[in-house]
Amino acid sequence: MRSAIITAALLAALGGVVAIPASAAPIGPGTGVSAPADIVSTVQMDRIERRMMRRDMERRMMRHRMERHMMRREMRHRMMRREMMHRM
Repeated sequence: MRSAIITAALLAALGGVVAIPASAAPIGPGTGVSAPADIVSTVQMDRIERRMMRRDMERRMMRHRMERHMMRREMRHRMMRREMMHRM
């Protein structure tokens, strides 16, 4: 039963006409999930878009690195301060 439902769903999604046994309503091509043909296309970026994406990614990574650097610096500073206070 489970495989029949899966098969019916696959065929409906591909646009085939399938009728499941009397307990369920027939599934036609209109009920499947499909996108209009003009929306589906391959996406290729041009050189400028690629460069912009790369720059954004580099900026993100640089910011991430800087945040980690500052956090570590702050922790080191706290530890040094703690040591100094203990020595007093």
